[in-house]
Amino acid sequence: MKDMTAIRPDHAPADHPAIAPEKIGVLIANLGTPDAYDYRSMRRYLNEFLSDKRVIDYPSWKWQPLLQLVILTKRPFSSGKAYKSIWNEAENESPLLTITKQQTAKLAEAMQQEYGDRVMVDYCMRYGNPSTKDKVRAMVEAGCRKILFFPLYPHYAGATSGTANDQFFRALMQETWQPVARTVEPYFDHPAYIEALAQSIERAYANLSKRPDILVCSYHGMPQRYLTEGDPYHCQCQKTTRLLRERLGWDKTRIISTFQSVFGPEEWLKPYTVEEVARLAKAGKKRIAVCAPAFSADCVETLEEINDEIRESFEEAGGEEFTYIPCLNDDDAHIAALGDVIRDNLKGWIG
Repeated sequence: MKDMTAIRPDHAPADHPAIAPEKIGVLIANLGTPDAYDYRSMRRYLNEFLSDKRVIDYPSWKWQPLLQLVILTKRPFSSGKAYKSIWNEAENESPLLTITKQQTAKLAEAMQQEYGDRVMVDYCMRYGNPSTKDKVRAMVEAGCRKILFFPLYPHYAGATSGTANDQFFRALMQETWQPVARTVEPYFDHPAYIEALAQSIERAYANLSKRPDILVCSYHGMPQRYLTEGDPYHCQCQKTTRLLRERLGWDKTRIISTFQSVFGPEEWLKPYTVEEVARLAKAGKKRIAVCAPAFSADCVETLEEINDEIRESFEEAGGEEFTYIPCLNDDDAHIAALGDVIRDNLKGWIG
């Protein structure tokens, strides 16, 4: 898109192209979303996602035949069914995309109030659309000579923040005149993020007639091997749970960390949420609440997996009351926390 405010620099020759006024870009990034839940859309999205070496690091000669000939002939149907069950039909998009748009709009408004037109806020997806490459290009064309790249993952993992950053750097490689760039570090222990989480738990509990026996903090899983290879994700998740417990003033018996979305034959981080909720039910914990602190926005892993597969596991084991506490999404306290993180990372660039 051509910037209509672009002007010819002072003292430049008459034929010098107009240049857009210099800005700072804040580009927030999330995992991604298929364009639709039909077979072809799902296959295209899953192929991009599952071909990422940060996600599945098996040798290509071993993994790609299995992916192309087996997994991608079946999984688009089951994944498409899951997406269809939560799809935002009114906007014809996934809830993740809807929520990311809402978050972006609120963050853009907050930055506009503080910095005026000097800061531009937009969003991209690691997989699917809008792509990181297209949004970096748009920011450069709009005059962004500095870009703050913000993966919306509170906790660092190679398969989330790492691959999002990789894609951002690849996009920069395509730019003739590269902008100065920064990436945002994980904010899993940021006081404002912990406060937003705590407030969401307190609100949810206040609306229940009976207090849950235990709160399950269900984090996205990863192979155990990644932890032993140096990925800090597991430790950061455990710290978030501890800080949340301390803020709520609870003892250790009232909150636990678990891991969901297990895939493939390897051992993943444990305990597995789907198994742990069944164990809790059998152990007499008949009322539980589940939250998902590692997700900045509700998506198929929360709206479908937690509210369907994990809920079913709990109820089939004798559980009676299952409460899912939504992600922070565009909650005002969450937006304020993200705004604090952005301001911290803009220091030295803008006053």
